[in-house]
Amino acid sequence: MAYIKSRKHAVGRAPSPQLTGAAAATLIAISMPVAAQTSTANTLREVKIEATADSYKPEASSSPKIRQPLVDTPQTTTVNKKEVLQDQGAPTLTEALRNTPGITFQMGENGNTSTGDAVFMRGFDTSGSIFVDGIRDVGTVSRDMFNIEQVEVVKGPAGADIGRGSPTGYINLVSKVPAAENFFAGSVSLGSASQKRATVDLNRALNETGSVAFRLNAMAQDGGVPGRDLVENNRWGIAPSLAIGLGTSTRIYLSYLHMDQKNRPDGGIPVVGLEGYYLADLARIGGNGPQVDTNNYYGFLSDHDDVKADMFTARIEHDIAPGVTIRNISRWGRTKQDLTLTGVFSNGLLVPNVFNPLGWSVRTTPQGKLQDNEIFANQTNITADLTLGGLKHSISAGVEFGREEQDNTAMAAQINALNGVRSGTSFLAYNNLYAPNVNRAFVPVLPTGASTAGKTTTAALYAFDTIQLNEQWLINGGLRYEHYKSDFSSLDAPAANGTQLATRLGKSDNLLTGKLGVVFKPAPNGSIYAAYATSAKPPGSDFALSGTATNINNPNLDPQKAKTAEIGTKWDLLDKRLAVTGALFRTTNENEQVQVDTFGNNEQYGKTRVQGIELSAIGQITPAWQVIAGIASIDTEILEGSRTSTTQNGAQIRFSPKLTATLWTTYKFPMGLMVGGGARYVDTQARATSNAALTPTTFFPTIPSYTVFDAMIGYEINKNVAIQLNLYNLTDKFYLARVNNAGNRLTIGTPRSATLTANFKF
Repeated sequence: MAYIKSRKHAVGRAPSPQLTGAAAATLIAISMPVAAQTSTANTLREVKIEATADSYKPEASSSPKIRQPLVDTPQTTTVNKKEVLQDQGAPTLTEALRNTPGITFQMGENGNTSTGDAVFMRGFDTSGSIFVDGIRDVGTVSRDMFNIEQVEVVKGPAGADIGRGSPTGYINLVSKVPAAENFFAGSVSLGSASQKRATVDLNRALNETGSVAFRLNAMAQDGGVPGRDLVENNRWGIAPSLAIGLGTSTRIYLSYLHMDQKNRPDGGIPVVGLEGYYLADLARIGGNGPQVDTNNYYGFLSDHDDVKADMFTARIEHDIAPGVTIRNISRWGRTKQDLTLTGVFSNGLLVPNVFNPLGWSVRTTPQGKLQDNEIFANQTNITADLTLGGLKHSISAGVEFGREEQDNTAMAAQINALNGVRSGTSFLAYNNLYAPNVNRAFVPVLPTGASTAGKTTTAALYAFDTIQLNEQWLINGGLRYEHYKSDFSSLDAPAANGTQLATRLGKSDNLLTGKLGVVFKPAPNGSIYAAYATSAKPPGSDFALSGTATNINNPNLDPQKAKTAEIGTKWDLLDKRLAVTGALFRTTNENEQVQVDTFGNNEQYGKTRVQGIELSAIGQITPAWQVIAGIASIDTEILEGSRTSTTQNGAQIRFSPKLTATLWTTYKFPMGLMVGGGARYVDTQARATSNAALTPTTFFPTIPSYTVFDAMIGYEINKNVAIQLNLYNLTDKFYLARVNNAGNRLTIGTPRSATLTANFKF
């Protein structure tokens, strides 16, 4: 069988599936006469096709619900293409999102989010609004980028797009798919802390016309974490996919993803010694002590984070007529996580002698999680470009069905007199604060007999339309009607007499969300827009309902509702190589649960506001000089907080820096040398939701600001092989990457480190 050879992609980078349609048609048209001319030799001559697939600049969203080019889309959207991720050496979603201003990451509590993509965006938890190919991806796990084409960050309420979700947007990962060409690409990396990683990307056209193609992506990684003793990240994954009908009116994509992770998780380090820490037991020496060695590991060698994830997806597309396409995508996915993580608690020091820090101990508690997430989803969408009443319409409408389930087995540390220190009537596990011992008495984490199970089923109808009034004016609008039903059951641990208390709760309701935008185009390459959008998050959205009246997941409560007003402008400059955007926005989230009196009564009248400005630039300044940059200035405020607290109203939302900025740029010289570098800045973050004046006894009130510089240098050895050296945190800046809600523990940002990668492409 003769294969078509392509030279249209830069060395070391896999080709973009965005070229699939055009490239397939071109390859088919060219290859047929070529095959006829060379049939006796049973080979095809090389076809050279020029393209600019290596540009950082995206042209459009992958979602069929967003029909217009990004320059004409009235909403803040950041797209990180695989070219950016490769140049930066970003193997996970957390690292990929460092190009997006307005995003931070937190640890959460009880080990629930320490190991996953705990994303905060514009002041709100967005970890439950992560999607893969437009379908919600559940589970508190770390997502690898080996099978991802691009990462799309859509900001502002987007209920019409995704249904229930975060007040400030969602994140969508776009999977790689087969293309009508042949290539074999991959990489091998060696890095600090004995990090080793390899990836493979194989694509083959399986017939002469290229209408049938197979693609295989695979990854393997193991090694430590720079700056952290004994912490490990080990995983492998495989993602085969098959495309049938490329270049024809009916296209079928079948794909499967399997991920297997066996990590030793990072439970963090104590905050003792950091500015703002204060403990009354240390009052005689100022309330603080020496800072701990940031390499210290306070867990056990048996701590683990074992994850198995499987996902099968089938997508069918059919062109009914010119400009009219119907699509159906079905998915089954399952993620199982077995986690044991030892957390530290800096407010639980054991201080036999306040003047002898070597004898101090910190409370450590192993925490566990056995969680099983499963999803079934089916989405049908039709898009059409029509002329009605003399006006051009770009219509997208569809129906979606989904069922998401989560089962949790409660786990608890079995602390006793053999492995703990008596405190009151209980035994608490401790470890030396400054010289932790991983071989201390083992504390098993076992099921308690308690469990919870949550399930949410949804059925939704939606419709979007972009109406072109004339060459300068567009109106974009959409509505979504969704019916949801959440069921929750819990089983308490057995009592002394063997009985168990069971609880069943349910919530069912309808949601109506929408968006409306007006776009003015003063020039073909630019737009000025105004937009308004809404979203809703009902009780039970995170698989938990509560019978407690003060809990926001009480089924008797109404959904939290968010609305955003945004005005902005977008321009494609320098022959449309560079996209620049700017937007002013205001988001208000209502129906938050707050306390109204000293008797503990609550009402659902809380209100929070997030407003600010965001600027970005992405693309090519010259064909050799690329850039991706953004800056966000955000002001958060609790407008209606607890009536019993004088410090909450007017306070900032925690974990929400006022200013964040990112910059990454590369330049490729004619001789094949590439250099790049960038910086990331995150402003001070409030850890507590309070506007009270800080006092000497305030416990770790803020997370300090930081600036980090990164760099890379690459060299193209020949047309098949290139090497790349990435340097992270050039100044070895000490900064706090994540802090848990209580402020007891933190994980540090990556210290100065390096990764050397060989990229190949045949």
